[in-house]
Order: sequence, then structure tokens, then C-alpha cells
Amino acid sequence: MQRGSGTTDSARESDGGRDLGPRGGPLQDRSPALQGHAAIRCESITQLDGTAVKRQVMARSRYTVSLVFLTFFVISLLTNILGPIVPDIISSFQVSLTAAGFLAFAFFIAYGVMSIPAGFLVERFTEKPVMALAFLAGTLGSLSFALFPGYRVAIVSYFTIGAGMAVLQVAINPLLRVAGGEEHYAFNSTLAQLVFGSASFISPRIYSYLVLNLKDPSPDQNIVLRILQRLTPVELPWASIYWIFAVSALVMVVVLFFSKFPKVQHTAEERVGSLDMYRTLARQRVVWLYFAAMFAYVGCEQGTADWMSSFLRQYHGWDPHTTGAAAVSWFWGLLTAGCLVGMLLLKIFDSRKVLMGACLGALLSLSAALFGPAMVSVIAFPAVGLFASVMWPIVVSLALNSVAEFHGSFSGILGTGIIGGAIVPVIIGRIGDYAGLRSGLAFLYVTFGFVLSVGFWARPMINNATIRGKKSSAERLTE
Repeated sequence: MQRGSGTTDSARESDGGRDLGPRGGPLQDRSPALQGHAAIRCESITQLDGTAVKRQVMARSRYTVSLVFLTFFVISLLTNILGPIVPDIISSFQVSLTAAGFLAFAFFIAYGVMSIPAGFLVERFTEKPVMALAFLAGTLGSLSFALFPGYRVAIVSYFTIGAGMAVLQVAINPLLRVAGGEEHYAFNSTLAQLVFGSASFISPRIYSYLVLNLKDPSPDQNIVLRILQRLTPVELPWASIYWIFAVSALVMVVVLFFSKFPKVQHTAEERVGSLDMYRTLARQRVVWLYFAAMFAYVGCEQGTADWMSSFLRQYHGWDPHTTGAAAVSWFWGLLTAGCLVGMLLLKIFDSRKVLMGACLGALLSLSAALFGPAMVSVIAFPAVGLFASVMWPIVVSLALNSVAEFHGSFSGILGTGIIGGAIVPVIIGRIGDYAGLRSGLAFLYVTFGFVLSVGFWARPMINNATIRGKKSSAERLTE
């Protein structure tokens, strides 16, 4: 749900100061207001016309910032595990590739459908209760599958978890700006992306550890493995990870219960928006083009991550519990690390050129993964993640810079584009059932191709600031 897409200074500059959040949705601007853990000290600092003027010196809340980071970690932990377990779902439940693809559909359709309503919930009930409810949904979704592992239960479970994670993404985005402070936001949001990516990297490795140790238990197992062995069906050791998810989400509910939150004040533009705003945006062709671009990008990301382990097993005989899980792990790891490279590139080149270069690199890597030998394929699939890393923030930045008003509502529309992660894996599975998984994954040429096209037709009102551009401006001033 990368998503879950990071924040870079260049992306921020190209969007006139609007920051882009970790993959899972663009952030809307928020006015900082610190309460709760952030104490406010009032000091008399000047005397004007005999009246004391007091300034509020606001101490930032490190606790809330840490809580936001932890929330990003848990969201990513629950969101990006589907790829490694798809081969187990297919073999354990004897379902087709299309049926397996519907698990991603259930998760991301909930994610997409809840993007805009989540904004209304946060505005009506504030962040804390909404986040607690979202984590409770994640707990119930994970627990239901852990207790009753089956394909139909998995569909409902993934939908419930997806809805909860979508609400969390919307709820926590303003908190990072408020609790960390406007002046630290670029740094904190980039750090949040790294935290998000680290969980995506770790999650498949937890799965691999549990499966290998529960499938062939040893006498000196630790207490966690012994408990999971009693709770998990012998023939479904991979399902044990949902006990980990259930406990993680439940712990977050408890932590939130005892936490104090700052009050977030939203400006008119930052609110979800009225129906008239959405109607106005819906009449603009560029809005639909960028919605399609977001749809295509998330489809690329999830289509690759969800099916690579199955492909490596089917065509090259790699074990999905070891090599397949590691490939998915490295895909998310490189997707995160690539954001740092993207930050540098965006300081040097126009964002549209960076986007086109990244798309071409992803297409070459995809070709090597689909048609290369085993050792090339297992390296090329994760490499797709490296090139895909800059696509989300660049596309969102270009999109928000292409409309003059209603950016909050437009952000909600772009967030809804995450349903691409629901549709594309199903298309890949459907084609795979009839023509083979290699043919199914070839559909990603279409989605990557559309993202590539953005670099040709995008006409932002403000280009990203580059070193070369700053030098040119300085030279003109000296003339």
C-alpha cells in the first residue's frame, strides 16, 4: 500500500511547500498546533503600547513523533506481507492465480475506498479514537485468519485490515508535522519513509523465520515459537505470522489508549472538501490522467511484489520460504533505499527526466526478471523496486503542481488511485491462469509504460528546484 513513496526536499520544493508522505498517500498541509505531550510555555517578551505581548514557545513532542514512526512501522508490517505468502495460499488452499490475486484486491479495494471517508472520520472524531479503531480493525482482521485460516476468511480478513490501514495513513499524516514541527518536517517525513521501508524489509524475513522453525521444530525452541506451534495448524506454519500481526496491532491499541495527542487544526484547503470541489476537479482532464498514473504506479508496485515469489518458484524452482521471501524483502528494501538516491537526482535533474529514467530502468529490470536465467531473475526483481522508488513522490508532486486549487480534495482523489494495487494483481493472475504467469507479469509493461508517459505530457506550474536552476537564477540576478 507502497505503499507504500517518500518525501524529498526536491519534491517539497516542486510542490510549493507541500510535502508528500510515505507511500500510502500524499500528505495535506497542516497548521502546527502543539498540545498534549507538547507543553506550551508562555513568556512575556515585549511591551507594545503598554500592553504585554506574549508569545507561545512550543516545545515539540518527541513522544508523539516516535509514536507516529511506530505506527508507520506496524502499518508496513501488516501491509506488505502478501507477496511472500501467495505461493503458500495457492498450495494450501488449492486456488487459482486469479483467486490468489483477489486477496490483494480485497486489501487494496478497502484501502482505496476508505481514503476519502477516512478524512471525514478524522475531522469528525479527531486522530486518537480513529487510530485506535483502525488498529482494532487490524487486530480483528489478523486474529480472524489466525483462528480460522481459510481462503474465504482471508478475503474478509484482508479487507478489514486494508480498511484499518487506510484510515491510519490519513490520521497519522498531520501528526508528524504538528508534533515534530514545521521546520523539521522534511527530515521527519523522510525518516518515516525509512521506518516504513524497514518494516517492509523485515516482514518477509519474520515470515521465513517462522515457517522454517515451525515446519521443522527443534527441542530448544524459544517460548514464542512454542506458543505459535500450539496455536498454528501443523500444515499451515505460514499462518503463524498473523498471530504476530494480531498482537502487534493490539499492543498499538493499548499504547494509543494511554497516549495524549496534540490537537490538529485544519485550514479550509486542508479539509477533505465539499462535493462541489470534487465535481470541479472531476471536470478537469489532467485530474483523471494523474489518477490513472497513480493507479498504474501502485499496480506496478504491488503486481511485482505480490507475484515475484510465485514466479521464482514456478519458473526457476526457488524456495518461496527462503529465496522467494528474501527477494520480496530486498524489493521493499531497495524501494526504500532508492528514495535517498532520488533525493540527490532531484537536486540535479528535472523531475520528469528522473521519472522517465526510473521507468526505463524498471522496464529493463522487469525484462531481465521475466526472461533471464534463475540467478539474473532473482536479482532483477528486487532491482525493479530500486527504480520504482522515486515514482510515487514525483507523480504526486507533478499532480499537485498541475492544478491551481482544491489540493486537499485532489490529494484524496490521488489516494484513491491506490486501488490499482487491487486491480492489477488480479489481471496478472487472470492472464497467468490462461497463458502462464510470465505472460501475466508482462502486463506490467502497460502500467510502467503509462507511468513513463507522465514524463512526456506533464506540465507542472512550478518545476522542482535544481542546483543548475539556482545557478541560472543567480547569474541572471548578477547581470
